[in-house]
Amino acid sequence: MKSAIIGLLAETGLHPGTEQSTGAIDLPVARESATGYPVLVGSSLKGALKDKAKQKSLDDKVKDEIFGKQDNAGAVAVTDARLLLLPVRSLTGHYKWATCPYLLERFQRDRELAELPASFEVPKPVKDEAIAAETPGNNQLFLEELSFKVREAAKEISAVAEALSPLIKHRSARERLKKQLVVLSDDEFKHFAMYGLQVNARNQLDEETKQSKNLWYEETLPPDTLLYALLIPRSGKEPVLDHLKQLFNDHPYLQVGGNETVGQGWCAVAWLG
Repeated sequence: MKSAIIGLLAETGLHPGTEQSTGAIDLPVARESATGYPVLVGSSLKGALKDKAKQKSLDDKVKDEIFGKQDNAGAVAVTDARLLLLPVRSLTGHYKWATCPYLLERFQRDRELAELPASFEVPKPVKDEAIAAETPGNNQLFLEELSFKVREAAKEISAVAEALSPLIKHRSARERLKKQLVVLSDDEFKHFAMYGLQVNARNQLDEETKQSKNLWYEETLPPDTLLYALLIPRSGKEPVLDHLKQLFNDHPYLQVGGNETVGQGWCAVAWLG
C-alpha cells in the first residue's frame, strides 16, 4: 500500500472553522483562498487522526512514527480534506448531491498522485444546465432558488458514481448516489458552495436572568457532505498506513472540526487504497 485516500461523509453538521468573520456570519467555515470552496485543513484533520489513535490506545512508538514529534517529522503526510459532493435542497424532489467538472477533474488528479487512478469522463454541463442520470417529467430541476434544464446522461453519471462510491461508507448511501448525483457548471456550483451552506444561530444566556449575553451565527457544512483527503507516506514508510487503517476497523467514524461538545463534526470514514 503506497498511498491512501479517505472519504469523509458527514453524519452531522461540520464546522471546519476559521477565525475570520465575513459580514453577518461571525464564524464562517474555512475556505480555499483561490476557489472559495469549503475545506478541512490538513493540520486539523491530522490532529483528529492523532486523537483517534490516542482513543484506540495505539502504541506510543508507532503513534510518534506516524504523526511525528517536535524534533522530527511524521511518516505520513495528511492533505487538506477537499469538497467533492455538496447536498443541495431541491424543490423538484429529494435533495441532490451536486458537484462540478473542476472538482471531478481535481479528484482524478489526486487519485493519480496517490497512485490510485480512476478513468471516467468528466461531464461538462453548460450554463443553466444540470447533467443527471434521469430527466424529470418537465425537464426542469429546481435547486434552491435556481432552475436548470436537465440533460440526461445515464452512462456518464454511472461512471462518475462508480468512481465516487468507494468514498462513501454506507451501502444505502452508495446505492442512491447515481439517482441523486447532478453535475453543474463550475460557476453555478460555486454559487451553492459560497451561499448555500447552513447558518446556525448560537446564543449564550446569563445563568441567573436567562437573558442573552452573546448571540452569534455559525456556518456549517450540512450532513451528507462528502470530503476526501490523501494520506501519503514518506518513502519506505508505507506500512504505517496499515496502523492508521486499523483504527477504523470496529468504529469507522472520525470527529473533525469545531463544536465537538454539541455533536458536530462526525464523519463516516471510507478507506480507498
